[in-house]
This record gives sequence, C-alpha cells and structure tokens, in this order.
Amino acid sequence: MITIIAAAGKNNELGKDNDLVWHLPDDFKRFKKLTTDHHIIMGRKTFESFPKPLPNRVHVVITRNKDYNPEGAIIVHSMSEALEIAKNDEQPFIIGGGEIYKLGLEVSDKIELTRVHENFEADTFFPEIPIENWELIQEVLYEKNERHKFDFTYQTFIRK
Repeated sequence: MITIIAAAGKNNELGKDNDLVWHLPDDFKRFKKLTTDHHIIMGRKTFESFPKPLPNRVHVVITRNKDYNPEGAIIVHSMSEALEIAKNDEQPFIIGGGEIYKLGLEVSDKIELTRVHENFEADTFFPEIPIENWELIQEVLYEKNERHKFDFTYQTFIRK
C-alpha cells in the first residue's frame, strides 16, 4: 500500500521558499503517527527542509544529482528505485514535494490529504487529484482553535 501524505491549501498550495506556509500541530502529530517506522520517499528539497532526519523513519531521497550524499538518507534517482528500496515496507509514504507527488500519483494506492481551508502565497503545489481515478472514502473536519489558525479537513482517498 503506497501512500501519498500531504497538506495543501484551497488551491493546492504546499509551501513557499522550501517551507510550510501554516502551522497545524495536530497535523504534525498525525504525520508522525502515520509515518513512524516506515520508509518516507521525498525529493532533495523536502529532505533539506528538515533540520535533521526525522526519527524512526527510513529517508529515501530522489534526486537527479549523482553526487548528492547527505547523512541519514538513501539516495536514488527515480521513483521506481525508491519503491524498490521500500519494497519490504507494507506502507511506504511519499511525502513531497510537488514534483515527487506528481510521480507518486501514478504509483500510489492511497492519499492522506490534509486540506487547509485558506488561500496562501506559494511556489510549490500539490497536483490536481484526477478524481476519475480516486474515491474519497473519509473526511474529518477540524475547526480553527487557539492552536490552529485555519480550519482543515483530513481526507482519505483510495485508487478506484
């Protein structure tokens, strides 16, 4: 079960200047809970946005740069290589960024999307979900509160 996990604004905004444009502590907790003890597949910029590798996860980084060799990551040069590395994981996660999500839409079985109900200035975007290929099976709305500046909805899609 290959799963894309992402948080995106109303217009599919993911981030700006290699950083998120919102702070949702409950979404961070959910990301940690779902991805811990799994392979997380990402692009180089996503990996570099972390202060250090995330604990209890295997970082698989897709890059075109043949000389890229950071500590704490397995480096590959294609999505197929990344999936081969993660083949013994029952649920590897594709965690971004925008280009990696586009590749991931072709190979994933499930999407865990946090839809942030606001517009943001961004330079990276989540691809449109081709709704003819995906079925929304669960939605849970969370209203803004003292810890969360925006309303957001957890949406789970499975491939039809």
